[in-house]
Amino acid sequence: MTLSIFVMLFVSVAEWLFWDEFGVRFNFIAVDYLVYSDEVLNNILESYPVGKLLGILALVAIVVSLLISRAVAAAVKAPLPSYRGRLAASALLLLFAGISLQWVDQDTPRGIGGNAYQRELASNGPYQFFAAFRNNELDYQQFYATLPDAQVAGQMRQELAEPDSQFTGNDPLDIRRSINNPGTPRTPNIVLVTIESLSAKYLGSNGDTRNLTPNLDALRKQGLYFNNFYATGTRTDRGLEAITLSIPPTPGRSVVKRVGRESGFASLGQQLAHVGYDSVFVYGGRGYFDNMNAFFSGNGYRVVDQSSVKEEDIHFKNAWGMADEDLYRQALNLADADFAAKKPFLLQLMTTSNHRPYTYPEGRIDIPSGNGRDGAVKYTDYAIGKFLADARQKPWFDNTIFVFVADHTAGSAGKEDLPIDNYAIPLFIYAPKLIQPAEISRLASQIDLAPTLLGLLNLDYQSTFFGRNLFLDTSLPPRVVVGNYQHLGLFDGNNLAILSPRQGLRRHDNALGESVESKATSDDPLITRAIAYYQVASYGFKHKLLGWKPENAKP
Repeated sequence: MTLSIFVMLFVSVAEWLFWDEFGVRFNFIAVDYLVYSDEVLNNILESYPVGKLLGILALVAIVVSLLISRAVAAAVKAPLPSYRGRLAASALLLLFAGISLQWVDQDTPRGIGGNAYQRELASNGPYQFFAAFRNNELDYQQFYATLPDAQVAGQMRQELAEPDSQFTGNDPLDIRRSINNPGTPRTPNIVLVTIESLSAKYLGSNGDTRNLTPNLDALRKQGLYFNNFYATGTRTDRGLEAITLSIPPTPGRSVVKRVGRESGFASLGQQLAHVGYDSVFVYGGRGYFDNMNAFFSGNGYRVVDQSSVKEEDIHFKNAWGMADEDLYRQALNLADADFAAKKPFLLQLMTTSNHRPYTYPEGRIDIPSGNGRDGAVKYTDYAIGKFLADARQKPWFDNTIFVFVADHTAGSAGKEDLPIDNYAIPLFIYAPKLIQPAEISRLASQIDLAPTLLGLLNLDYQSTFFGRNLFLDTSLPPRVVVGNYQHLGLFDGNNLAILSPRQGLRRHDNALGESVESKATSDDPLITRAIAYYQVASYGFKHKLLGWKPENAKP
């Protein structure tokens, strides 16, 4: 009995900690974390006083069991009901179980719409956890609103009708097209840094008064800064999926984590490798986490992660990986080697320091290690400043484009299912010898980054990207796509369409302001646009229309 009480208390506290991190009850994020027990366990041990918590829970369990022991003993010794009574009780329990299986699903009693926090609090965390084993990938065609293929095909061709592009696929839902960028092709190096959990709101130049990002604030004036830029999702794998493949966040797991179906795509790295680049994914942690090794190695990259680095070259590490300084040091070494070999490079980095337990080398900044996210943000900024200072001394610096973008924000939970203002992230593109500084206010998201970079290089290529080249002057309607595993959104700069399981359709007018929610129908133009993006993306993945076809790729 004491053990049972302890387990119940433990689950309650574990769910409270999960809520503190993600703003929701247990879902299949928790299931995913079971796969990476070492990282998660070490993170918990470094972030919380686990020993004290377990001791308190054990003490409470003992006290409660002593208080109720007599009542439980009396109940156990009570005479059994009659045979008919036992039979009737068993029948009622079976009937109740059958009704529950038939009518209760992963969304009960939460429903759709209203206050997301209230719905999460009303749900059953342990049930959500076990249901997630079954529902960690959702078939769009089965669970979401659809439109006739001809209609969504026409809509998507309007969305992607950029100048100098021509659709080449035979299937109406195939978005493959030939991109003919104007200008003479060039092959500058690219260092693409994906920063862990960096919300746009942390920038001093965006109004934060804590002086956490002096280096990024300075960089904003020295390069291109996109001030209306959004993440597609809430997890690292979603950010990497969008940046690398330029696809919307289809329901369920990201493509990165769809084991056995995560490779063979026409990725950014694959496109650049085809024209002679050394495409390398450089990760501060261990690449098996979130299936990153398989995803990147299967899509045109070679992988360098914490396991590839000698211990003497790692000066600080925590549960998630080596400090950002060590990661950048590896990037400098890789760049030096490629420059010596006269080979252009794409170094796509993923940092880890701006993550709980928020620990980093002492003496770098004026906030002690392990004192919360503010310190981690400031250390992240410090490491970027040091990296750029070191890079400026390199012979390859003048011919290199540096990109800094977040994988997602520090927290995207809110009263709405998709609180769009909580998806805002920074994007910097810096190359003082190649690109003039400017501030760009065009609405955009992570799926636009890959085609924009290839556009900067003036490369012609075969595209399966859902994103747009942000440097082209087009009349295409603005949009960003955002999601959170189940709810899928399209934001046009003012209003937000949301697609939900069981064919749910809603819109939020004035989504960045009062955000007034209302039910919608599929003939609403905003809803039609959203359905087109997600229906075509899901169809393309399912029917393998997004794959790399080197025989059709232009050299």
